[in-house]
Amino acid sequence: MVYNKRVDGRGFDELRPIEAKAGVIPKADGSAYFKMGKTVAYAAVYGPRELFPKFMQDPKKGILRVNYNMMPFSGAGERVRPGPSRRSKEISMVSEKALSTVLNLDDYPNAVVDVFIELPQTDAGSRCCGINAAAIALADAGLAMRDLVSAVAVGQADNRVIVDLNYEEEHLPEFVDHVDSEHVADIPVAMVPSTGEITLLQMDGIVNREALMEALHKAAAAIPQISAIQRNALKQKFHGETGEGLNGNNGHNGQSAGNGNSGATTQTAPADNESDSTDTGADLTQG
Repeated sequence: MVYNKRVDGRGFDELRPIEAKAGVIPKADGSAYFKMGKTVAYAAVYGPRELFPKFMQDPKKGILRVNYNMMPFSGAGERVRPGPSRRSKEISMVSEKALSTVLNLDDYPNAVVDVFIELPQTDAGSRCCGINAAAIALADAGLAMRDLVSAVAVGQADNRVIVDLNYEEEHLPEFVDHVDSEHVADIPVAMVPSTGEITLLQMDGIVNREALMEALHKAAAAIPQISAIQRNALKQKFHGETGEGLNGNNGHNGQSAGNGNSGATTQTAPADNESDSTDTGADLTQG
């Protein structure tokens, strides 16, 4: 085992520093900013509004439509080609399915709610960061939701299961010499925090069953930390409060970012290395 210390110095169960803010785009019906490490996502919600063309309308309820886009200069690797791609269409689809689970659009037949996710800067975990921003933006738009959706990428690098991979860890053999295993697994996970329901589960790479289950338990332990930051950002916008008491037992206290914007929340999620940290109430066997 060579990878016994993360390239950025974090603990193996520790999230990157997170910032969140609601209501950042004045002309949108709902909007949010979410930053995980060096990955930045903006989400804007428009609607409900009448859906065209009409053959796509659902007379029983409204539909959710998500568009995910990485700006050409945003990537840590090669330049992103402008315009829709197979990857962006796939991430738009899975983000839509992850978010629609908690959204109630029964009162808006024949309507559509459009969510636009734009990433001006990425350093791994872009779909999870986008989902976190979109969930805040949907709540900011005042739409009926049974809960937020929170997402994080877990995975395995050099036979070590880790939480919230960055770009260097997704390409670990390029940055660390003499690794025991060149296989890196990236596993984006989105959950409904109140129920532990998994609304997104994907994997890129090779991992065995035991490591996969360990990764899912680590994701379930990290999700409440992300959810608390999302809720705190919303509370700061609508109530102008620090959000103290919203963060459960994870030790967070909401703090205003140093830019003078009352809606911003800047937090660093602490690692939880205790042996019982995976007991979150989520039934991972149902994922």
